[in-house]
Amino acid sequence: MQLGKLGVWAFTDTLTAGSAAAFAARAERWGYSTFWIPEAFGRNPFPFAAWLLARTDKLIVATGIASIYARDPLAMRSAQLALAEQSDGRFLLGLGVSHAHMVERVRGHLYDPKPVSRMRAYLEQMAEAPYRAPAPAERPPIVLAALGPRMLELAGSMADGAHPYCVTPEHTAQARRILGPGKWLCPEQKVLLERDPSKARSIARQALRLYLAAPNYLNNFKRLGFGDSDLTDGGSDRLIDALVAWGDLEAIRRRIREHWDAGADHVCIQALNPDPAEARAPDEALLERLGPCASAAG
Repeated sequence: MQLGKLGVWAFTDTLTAGSAAAFAARAERWGYSTFWIPEAFGRNPFPFAAWLLARTDKLIVATGIASIYARDPLAMRSAQLALAEQSDGRFLLGLGVSHAHMVERVRGHLYDPKPVSRMRAYLEQMAEAPYRAPAPAERPPIVLAALGPRMLELAGSMADGAHPYCVTPEHTAQARRILGPGKWLCPEQKVLLERDPSKARSIARQALRLYLAAPNYLNNFKRLGFGDSDLTDGGSDRLIDALVAWGDLEAIRRRIREHWDAGADHVCIQALNPDPAEARAPDEALLERLGPCASAAG
């Protein structure tokens, strides 16, 4: 699998299936190598990934991430192998432990207070799970949603790399040191084409609202040096500016380069929409302008 240096990360549950497939096809034409889809309150990511893979030619479709609490290891492995075989190796499985409130209040399961141990056991069980259908030509890769040092270490020892979400280039540098060489590091970066600081930060705060209420992210922000005053009232300007790359195209491209310089192999960009009426839709115009094909032409 050739992951490429730049991918798209997008919430597509606001789009119909046909519109989402057309969006993925446009991302492919713009030169992005990978299309990342989450698992939250909308579509099951596996049939949706099959739909997108069937309607694109070269694009890798990745889960960012599939929750290990949503299906047992055998079901996860069979979905992974089936999609990899059907798409000739264009499916990348991103796995994560999700969040306690999602697991317990939404799914009705018990959240393991030792997430690293839970993930390690899950990966071991996946590796041992039987599969009686034609196998893909190559072993399909797995990346882990990893923020803290111990989960990053596990991503380096038992997976093919890490997919940190809602992070800074400083976190990318730390993650590369922990992962070591030879493992994929695929951070997500939110971007926003808005030059007005007040407008940009207002949009960014809306996009970050859920994450500032999630302990996993709050703990990671504190590890990165942000204090309690940065994490209240919607987040300080310092925190907002660190997590969302806003401004003109050059400012956004500079942030992406900072991740690459810090050791990222692949940056998946989530384009926030500056139009309040389209807040839940990705800014496709920005994605087109940031795409590798546009950069090559420029």
